[in-house]
Amino acid sequence: MSFIWFQHYPTGVNHEINPDIFPSIKDFAVDCFKKYADLDAYVNLGKSLTYAQIDALSSQFAAFLQNDLGIKKGDRIAIQMPNLLQYPVVMFGALKAGAIVVNTNPLYTPKEMKHQFNDAGVKAVIILANFASQLQQILPETNIEHIVVTQIGDMLGGLKGAIVNFVVKSIKKMVPAYSLPTAISFNTAMKKGANSTYNEVDIAGDDVAFLQYTGGTTGVAKGAMLTNRNIMANMMQIAEWKKPLLREREETIITALPLYHIFALTVNCLSMLKIGAKNILVTNPRDMPAFIKDLKKYPFTVITGVNTLFNGLLNQEAFRAIDFSKLKISVGGGMAVQKSTAEEWKQVTGSDLVEGYGLTESSPVLSCNAVDGTLRLGTIGIPLPSSELTIRDDDGNEVATGQPGEIWGRGPQIMKGYWERPEATAEVLTDDGWLK
Repeated sequence: MSFIWFQHYPTGVNHEINPDIFPSIKDFAVDCFKKYADLDAYVNLGKSLTYAQIDALSSQFAAFLQNDLGIKKGDRIAIQMPNLLQYPVVMFGALKAGAIVVNTNPLYTPKEMKHQFNDAGVKAVIILANFASQLQQILPETNIEHIVVTQIGDMLGGLKGAIVNFVVKSIKKMVPAYSLPTAISFNTAMKKGANSTYNEVDIAGDDVAFLQYTGGTTGVAKGAMLTNRNIMANMMQIAEWKKPLLREREETIITALPLYHIFALTVNCLSMLKIGAKNILVTNPRDMPAFIKDLKKYPFTVITGVNTLFNGLLNQEAFRAIDFSKLKISVGGGMAVQKSTAEEWKQVTGSDLVEGYGLTESSPVLSCNAVDGTLRLGTIGIPLPSSELTIRDDDGNEVATGQPGEIWGRGPQIMKGYWERPEATAEVLTDDGWLK
């Protein structure tokens, strides 16, 4: 790693992290659940769940998976839903059961679903009812054994939940008719889990936690094997990077990007656990009036997004009227942040729009601009702690400063490889740990 990178590290940020403080994401999460038990962890559609409630509910779901579905360590479970409270309950439940989570885009076509489910060898699917008709089309061509169907209002409880489900299905007609005779409802699954016992599972750092599907640079979608250690490392790296500005028990983050995407999964859903942040889950950010209503309701200190999201907000007069006095960090990724967007964001909110860079294969963050005010617009910043970046030519040799080439990255966040694709893995991972 070039020494000049160290010279530009933000004050108070360590150059190295320890990804082995906890053996697994499960152990880390449970520690956070207990440490911040009284705080709100996730908020969605006006309903909040505390860290203690997420712990209890996810253990319930894990118990259901183990005792009713017979899920064993290493089994693959697909989650196909937008940002809802069900997502962290199901995800942490699956991880507690030792399963491998296969995040699936709800907007996938039946063909894309079939490829991903078959490629990953998915045993169980937890899917939002709105997309169940798509699953019905391809189910006979898969080896899926179990289906759990949830509705948008399932975690809202009582009359509100029932009304939301009725409106979504019967008034807005957002749930196409489907027939999945063997499926059970999410609420039934949770009741079954409450009547059984969750059995602890030993999980090691090298065990795969997530199969995150990506096209990579070319070709068919492949499952990046992200281990517990990979994700733990990136969570620790992100937390270290944000340390100059963020405080325990004080932060509120806006999660408008979908949790099934690696950006929001690691940066929003997981890394903010470390400081006991409140996570505002936005189900449909395209509904700008409702989205902005949430932004006004919850004074937020952190927001992440992509250039199109920031641009869309800036084009809303109601957004410009929000009180941004609490906002500490705005992070852009997923695509290049336009200079004009970043400049206007700073003018409207008073917050720098900090750009980072990474890939699904790197869990995902490799580099980011500092959050201490030393922003360099139009750049992807410098490597995160314990990370290296280099620029290579077609023969794998380092190029001179200022010369074009391919970015190579190395660090504890680099994937184990592509699921059951050793040749594709060999094309992007070198023997000494570099990801091309």
